[in-house]
Amino acid sequence: MTSQNKGVRREVVRLAAARPVTARLVTACLLAAALVGTAPAAAETPTRGDGPVVVPVQTTGPADRRFNLVFMGDGYTAAEMPAFRADLERHLNTLWSIEPFASYRSYINVWAVEAPSAESGVDCDPELDAPTRDTALDMGFWGGCNPDSVRRLLTVDSRKAAALADLVPGASRANRQVVALAHSSTYGGAGGSYATASGGNALSSLITPHEIGHSLGGLQDEYDYYARGVPGEAYSGPEPSSSHHTLMTEGQMRERRAKWWRWLGEESESGGVIGRYEGGLYSTKGVWRPSRHSLMKTLGYSFDQVEREVMVQAISAKVDLVQDHTPNRAPLGADRTVWVDTLHPVGGPLTVTWRLDGRSLPTHGARTVDLRKLRLSPGQHTLTATVTDPTPFVRDPAVRASAALTRTVSWTVDPSLTTERDGTGAAFTGHTPTGSPVGARTVVHADTTHPVDGTPAVRWRLDGRPVATGPNDRDLDLRRLRLTPGTHTLTARLAGGDEELSWTVDARPATSAYELSEPLRTERRPGRPVEYVYDGPFTMRLTARDDQEGAVVSQFRVNGDGWYTYYGWPTDADAPFRFTPGGTVIDDLVYGKLGRSRAVPWDDATPDYGTHTIEYRTIDAAGNVSPARSFRVTLVEP
Repeated sequence: MTSQNKGVRREVVRLAAARPVTARLVTACLLAAALVGTAPAAAETPTRGDGPVVVPVQTTGPADRRFNLVFMGDGYTAAEMPAFRADLERHLNTLWSIEPFASYRSYINVWAVEAPSAESGVDCDPELDAPTRDTALDMGFWGGCNPDSVRRLLTVDSRKAAALADLVPGASRANRQVVALAHSSTYGGAGGSYATASGGNALSSLITPHEIGHSLGGLQDEYDYYARGVPGEAYSGPEPSSSHHTLMTEGQMRERRAKWWRWLGEESESGGVIGRYEGGLYSTKGVWRPSRHSLMKTLGYSFDQVEREVMVQAISAKVDLVQDHTPNRAPLGADRTVWVDTLHPVGGPLTVTWRLDGRSLPTHGARTVDLRKLRLSPGQHTLTATVTDPTPFVRDPAVRASAALTRTVSWTVDPSLTTERDGTGAAFTGHTPTGSPVGARTVVHADTTHPVDGTPAVRWRLDGRPVATGPNDRDLDLRRLRLTPGTHTLTARLAGGDEELSWTVDARPATSAYELSEPLRTERRPGRPVEYVYDGPFTMRLTARDDQEGAVVSQFRVNGDGWYTYYGWPTDADAPFRFTPGGTVIDDLVYGKLGRSRAVPWDDATPDYGTHTIEYRTIDAAGNVSPARSFRVTLVEP
């Protein structure tokens, strides 16, 4: 669907999130850090006058082998480029705190295309009578200044966005996602072929993952209205094609093995239990979604398991799990080694299964097979290596078996052939970056060269002590080491060589603290969290501190509901969050109802008096999640 304005084509896409929330980011993000230490840096596009320049923000590998997130700003003049970089930093800090982006960050290159605009701001911001502006991408609110649209629908000239994205060397339409940030403090965004978000709104950094959910994953909106403040009508269509909407009952889903039947009854990642909750697709009734909350309904919560599974497949489909392998265009001799190089998810290593003539070999995940040890009989044989992502984020066997999560390479082996020795020496070829601390839940990797007559062994040490890895010595999953809190030193050295890699391991999560408005009284009982008593609204400010550089995202939850990203207050990121018995209505959305939450004015506003438990935690730049701490609040009737 398109609309016309100022003679350009704008892409009209799904509405921005219903209940926007952003993280309150305490320190600066590691924007310049590469995730692969030896990945080639991308060349910047030469700047000519005020023309565009391509800046590599995060490089995890060659662009043609990675999923490329291409960010571009609109309405930022040349003098305002520092503001674009700061806005981008905030959006990325939030993105890396959300699954599955956190676990698959190592699949993603991030690029910034800096294209200065002649004028500051974007069209029809905030209202239709606002002036149009001369900008690089012709972004505009109201669906591109369309009076029949809604203010928060922020569109972009798709042709101009594509032209800028084409400047990124090695990226293509098949392996990239464009995100356009508008130089605006007005809340808005959209998701379609291109995702958009306002850059500087206090709530906007969580718009970006929501809109990428639309653009990359094809996820649909789960909120129950189209126009703010107007309840949607009852759904009257057929069974939705959306993976996370249905007309079926739970029993029907189980019986037909349809939609999210595999997740039913699980504790939802975004709060509550995966089940069947009415409302979605802009309708209040007649259609159901998996969770009461989720990132596609209420920003601040996470993707639930159903949405997360879709996003894992979507991200993985942009890359190839097998990054390189022994050439297989001609038969190989049986007097050599055969190898595969894989990707390295931060959240858990891939598995590699080798088969000879259909029979599994006892390689236990090794990335290399020495054919000399197999004592092959005369005649040709078929060797295969199957690389699979065993992530628990996926339960659908069809998704697991898809090309996104499973790849197979095959070779013909002929023992009558003799392999010419190539003289390749042992050396590291790629690794987790050493310049920034890695978290205690991280998979650290080190890849090596591949001599035809041997396999360079990688020896790992933690604080000087050897660490056993098994046959796959390219990946070290730090989670299984159960590190004690603190800072550790991890090293990798090639057996018999002098080359060594070294990492600082940050196994101490960031700490957090809360500050509340003055209560009626405070009660302290041995063995129980401190309790604060109020007879009306109160405020909560969360702050975080880390002994390492990088952003810290704070989260909280009430009565064990879903973890919710702390962002200050919707109208002021520096103000504390405000709890009230019925919630506060802002721009036809409801924030801060203590107890059972409300998203829209027509949700149940019955005050939840009594005692409530509020937990809080942090996620630091290394991915460490702090243990939850808590306090109690009793709300008494006035």
